[in-house]
Amino acid sequence: CWKRHGHGWMNLTSAMRESCDVWFYDVARRIGVDRIAAMANRLGLGAPTGLDLRGEGRGLIPTKQWKRDKKGQPWHQGETLVVGIGQGYVLTTPLQLAVMTARTVNGGRAVTPHLTRMKIDGREITEREGGRAFPDIGIPQEHLEIVRRSLDEVVNHAKGTARKSAIADEDWQMGGKTGTAQVRRISKAEREAGIRKGEDIAWRLRDHALFVGFAPVHKPRYAVSVVVEHGGGGSKAAAPIARDVLLELRRLGIHLASGDLPLAGEEAL
Repeated sequence: CWKRHGHGWMNLTSAMRESCDVWFYDVARRIGVDRIAAMANRLGLGAPTGLDLRGEGRGLIPTKQWKRDKKGQPWHQGETLVVGIGQGYVLTTPLQLAVMTARTVNGGRAVTPHLTRMKIDGREITEREGGRAFPDIGIPQEHLEIVRRSLDEVVNHAKGTARKSAIADEDWQMGGKTGTAQVRRISKAEREAGIRKGEDIAWRLRDHALFVGFAPVHKPRYAVSVVVEHGGGGSKAAAPIARDVLLELRRLGIHLASGDLPLAGEEAL
């Protein structure tokens, strides 16, 4: 755990809020990698999102069978633990992370991302956002609500890892989750000697910073994912960018609604 003396007793909300890897290691061990993969697939990971561009990466959510087929080796329990925090063989694209976030906070609807040209009044987007056209991915609402509340506390609770990026406006508060994508292997000897800080490591060896976010918390409308290559921790490098993007979306949304946004012709990208 990043907290040397541990966090003590935790539940899902506190583990997400304070980013306690050990809690997720334990849950992953109990669930097993194949069940983790099945849920990840429902949330849009491990397959193309359906974006209107060719050559989209599909990412990878491993299973026991995948390792037997691709590596010719059995699955090991330790690999399940790291899959539980999105590492190991797991691969995702930033767009998949945004889709995962949207499906989690929109009530479990299998939203598909599209490139579109938005009209001034935004009606095309608004009708699609209503959720009527998207199938239900079959997650109980009470379970999704626990996760949404946890994502809220990551940003808006005093102990949340992204609390410094909170949006003060109560009508546009952001929820989300910080993350780190490990770039290099950290040896046991290095851990025992004390892991070096980012500024003491060559830039190309520093971790990538991640953050997924959404706003407003009480009625989600926008989802965003940010990846800062070699940026270090998600709370410092990625979360502030997500906050600024969501604030700009609010500004643009207000102008779109009033028709004040200067546009070239009848439509704008």
